[in-house]
Amino acid sequence: MWSTFFVTDEEGRTLGQQPPGTVVGPVPGGPPQGPVGLTNLMSGRSTFGGNKRRRTTSAGHAMSEAQEGKIKLAFFVAIVGVVLTVLGVGTEFWVELAPPKSFYNNQTCLTAHYGLWKGCTKTLWVADIDPERESCGPAELPGESNCTYFKFFTTGENAVMFQKTTQKNLNVAAAMLAMFSLFLMVMGAICITMSLSKEILFFLKPASVCFILSGILVLLCLVVFHQSVLALLASDHTVPLHHELSWSVSCIGCAGAVLIVGGILFVLLVLPYSPWQRCLPQKDNSS
Repeated sequence: MWSTFFVTDEEGRTLGQQPPGTVVGPVPGGPPQGPVGLTNLMSGRSTFGGNKRRRTTSAGHAMSEAQEGKIKLAFFVAIVGVVLTVLGVGTEFWVELAPPKSFYNNQTCLTAHYGLWKGCTKTLWVADIDPERESCGPAELPGESNCTYFKFFTTGENAVMFQKTTQKNLNVAAAMLAMFSLFLMVMGAICITMSLSKEILFFLKPASVCFILSGILVLLCLVVFHQSVLALLASDHTVPLHHELSWSVSCIGCAGAVLIVGGILFVLLVLPYSPWQRCLPQKDNSS
């Protein structure tokens, strides 16, 4: 007596009745049959985890090529600010101090310039100075230079320039603000690198905060340093001095503005809507 049995697919649907001994072959034009459960488990397409992984991937890696290009452009703007900050912090041309040309003798005069870490004095020839200039300088002229690092961070001693004493608290505060701003720039760069490599827009939020805060700290460092210069000039009035901020300060000021702009660009990129479309909505063609 022949008995029949039902053949079902992997989803439990009945394919039909087959007599015993019948070999069910692959469906013409269909995928090759085999140990479906083991194959799906090996390939990561199982019913339990495959769809969930694909859903997570599509939600996390939601970055188009246009968005990636905008992120790289904003990152380039931030990198320009970082380079300007490093250039300004590493140089000692923040401020130049110069007495009158005729204060010492008629042949040479002395000028000084310093930054956050190091101060330099330079002996210039009066013949090389512009005749219309009343004070000694500028410091870029050729002459004998002597540079020393400040002892603010080692022994805590103040520096003396032209019988005037620096205020170490203000100088140390300006240096610490600059270092902390550089730390925030590094953290922001790491977040942008992870966002581009992992294709996750979430890292743009902490990156924008890091760059905006670093730009604010850079500008605050500039303000504190200027106050330290004014305190230095007010410490003694024996030697009349002419002071002027040099090109390193210009780099720091531009760096602070560029970093803030870069952080704002990252904020605009993480908004769920386009600010241009929200502020300037497109009119309907039919109207």
